[in-house]
Amino acid sequence: MSPAALPLVRIPVGIVVGRSKADSPWTDFVWRAVAVLPDGPDTKSWTVLRDEGGGTTLFYAGCTTVDLYSSETARYRDNLATGRPSIWIVLSPAEGTWPYSVAAATADPAEGEAFTEAGANLVEAVPMPDVLREQIESFVAEHHVEREFFKRKRRQADPEALARRQHEGGHE
Repeated sequence: MSPAALPLVRIPVGIVVGRSKADSPWTDFVWRAVAVLPDGPDTKSWTVLRDEGGGTTLFYAGCTTVDLYSSETARYRDNLATGRPSIWIVLSPAEGTWPYSVAAATADPAEGEAFTEAGANLVEAVPMPDVLREQIESFVAEHHVEREFFKRKRRQADPEALARRQHEGGHE
């Protein structure tokens, strides 16, 4: 793995997931990530945090890290500039007692969107805690390098390359 592919900073976070009764004949519950806890607490995964009533329960789903890469500082900066910065939480289907496991958490909006391509993942953008925002702002201030945008020039089409040719075997 190249050094550029390794994160420069790894921020541990805990993930809070909500389970609500579904109003559906096909499933009993709706699961969604609802919050990020700074410094992932020393708590067993899938510990009940609170019964909210009305069929909704909050769980501490587990710990993961928000990895920061120097090549992605422009995306982190754009996320912070929205006024409502987010962390994207990814839950993947799991075998066993609990239907999902914590797969990832990211501050990169493009990476968060990319995780939605696997149709079975649950991806939710949740508010970024102030402590994480400060750490990410500091990382961007230290590592961001403004890159000049280079527009590529389109090559001219070669009409001869598009012409019909006779193949070596004599077939058209």
